[in-house]
Amino acid sequence: MSNAIRDLRDLLTRELGRVVIGVEASVEALVIALIARGHVLVQGVPGLGKTLFAKALARALGGEFKRIQGTADLMPSDIIGVHVFDEAARNFAFRPGPLFADVVLVDEINRAGPKTQSALLEAMEERQVSIERSVLPLPADFIVLATQNPREFEGTFPLPESQLDRFMLRIDMSYPERAAESHILARYGGVLAAAHDALEAVAVIDRALLGEARAAAENMHVSEALSGYLLDLAAASRAHPRLALGLSTRGVLALLKAARVTAGMRASDFVTPDDVKQVAPWVLAHRLVLTPEAILEGVGDAQLVQGLLASTPVPR
Repeated sequence: MSNAIRDLRDLLTRELGRVVIGVEASVEALVIALIARGHVLVQGVPGLGKTLFAKALARALGGEFKRIQGTADLMPSDIIGVHVFDEAARNFAFRPGPLFADVVLVDEINRAGPKTQSALLEAMEERQVSIERSVLPLPADFIVLATQNPREFEGTFPLPESQLDRFMLRIDMSYPERAAESHILARYGGVLAAAHDALEAVAVIDRALLGEARAAAENMHVSEALSGYLLDLAAASRAHPRLALGLSTRGVLALLKAARVTAGMRASDFVTPDDVKQVAPWVLAHRLVLTPEAILEGVGDAQLVQGLLASTPVPR
């Protein structure tokens, strides 16, 4: 069944390639999050196609899609919903907000205030929303795709650690290669060219294939030595002198789940340390909180992840 994981990756790479160009590695990260039921944070400077990327995935997944634009005046009720008085029924009825969808795109999440960002915590972790003493379930395949501009841009609010930890992966999008950017100019540089027209060409994937891929990932063998390697990485991050906050238990679980899917992509029946190393930058970087001294020295989270991988002994 491990072929289902590769088939899903190839299918999504093909369909998303109809819209976005030069993001094959990011598509692989999205496949991991989709199979492992995780949420994805897409980070990069404006104008790189982050929103188009998220829309293309939502189109490929099918189901109901909702978009939330992060702004400073966005309130929790704007995304969760409100109770309004129904004159005909003479009682209050709940009007669900955009959070009640299969795929939720939160565009520029760090432009929303901390109170609104916190409203997503329960939804992302437990796939439910508590409102007016009631607990309302979200769709079974609920997934949040959030885009974020770098913190140093004006009008942004850094995401709290508890919020970042609920994103399984962070994808860092950078400027495209020259060949890819040339292709983008050729495809979208015309006067009448529009990205939303390209979205119409994206086909919806078969949900049965997604179920098969999830079953394949669940059946991956994880040795005791590999589990120990994950725990060693977590312990090393927590004791690192340049880190104020290391990897959480939720982060260790996310690392294991992502490594399971990566093993399936290479048609293996077991997880290896190389699988862990491949996904570690996506899973670890946004969860590590640097000390003030490390920030002043210009040390980056990606650099620390590579240091942790290099210094932690790999089991034979």
